[in-house]
Amino acid sequence: MARLHLFDLDGTLLHGTSAPVEISRQLGLEAEAVALDRAAALGRIAPPEYAVRAHALWAELTEAHIAAAFEAAPWLARIREVWAEIRERGDYCAVVSLSPSFFVERLLGWGAHAAHGSLFPVVPFTEPVDPAGVLSAAAKVEVADRLCARFGLTRADCVAYGDSGSDMDLFAVVPISVAVNADRRLSGLATHSYIGRDLWDAYELVCGER
Repeated sequence: MARLHLFDLDGTLLHGTSAPVEISRQLGLEAEAVALDRAAALGRIAPPEYAVRAHALWAELTEAHIAAAFEAAPWLARIREVWAEIRERGDYCAVVSLSPSFFVERLLGWGAHAAHGSLFPVVPFTEPVDPAGVLSAAAKVEVADRLCARFGLTRADCVAYGDSGSDMDLFAVVPISVAVNADRRLSGLATHSYIGRDLWDAYELVCGER
């Protein structure tokens, strides 16, 4: 039976940072984005409010800024190699993140079968962000279920990789999970834990399990 590997982005594939922080860095607004991340992590703002505030920060955002942020971001090593191996084994890999879809979807070019993020308007922004299109921890499970249906799998065939509270709902419903550079709350839920900067080493913890 094939498996579906579900990867978080912020703090997981990206080491010690988030896509919004990396995007904001290109605009000279890193400190503001870090403050947003901190407020979200402490539960002071929910994902829809986070998205609205990020959208307001990015009034001057262009495709060039997004491309530069993606290129300069501190990615874990060997992401593309892991996804190539997953494909070679007949398995599937997907990225599911609360970060903007216009950033997340760039990972399709690295070999992900699917990439889902919060929906933002086209850059440069001329429309507001729609809170209904913003993902949450619960929405990650819904996306995973849709992907399972697409690939002919079930939750029992899934492996989740994540680092924080936004991954807790998903970790709770899949049989195998890897906490990657994670906080204590998530590590306590995971079946495996990894600290480091190489995705291959995290993947090797579960690649032999079926």
